[in-house]
Amino acid sequence: MKIIIPSQLLSYTRRVEVQVEGGTLAEVLASLDRQFPGLRFRIIDEQNEIRPHIRIFVNQETARSLEFTLRPEDEIRIIGAISGG
Repeated sequence: MKIIIPSQLLSYTRRVEVQVEGGTLAEVLASLDRQFPGLRFRIIDEQNEIRPHIRIFVNQETARSLEFTLRPEDEIRIIGAISGG
């Protein structure tokens, strides 16, 4: 399935779009981390939760849990909050 990577994480992937497999969001993020070590930690915290400043969308629907079920044709978009002052 297609994963769209935010600009804040391009230093890991060097690409805006990557392909991975998995039946749940947790499996997809594990696969993503195998391909791009360290990337998962930027998305998931030490309590195994999606970090507060990260939003993950699956086909326009917000995924709030790592147990979110996926299909091979899904598109996942990871969005990182931008802050400033």
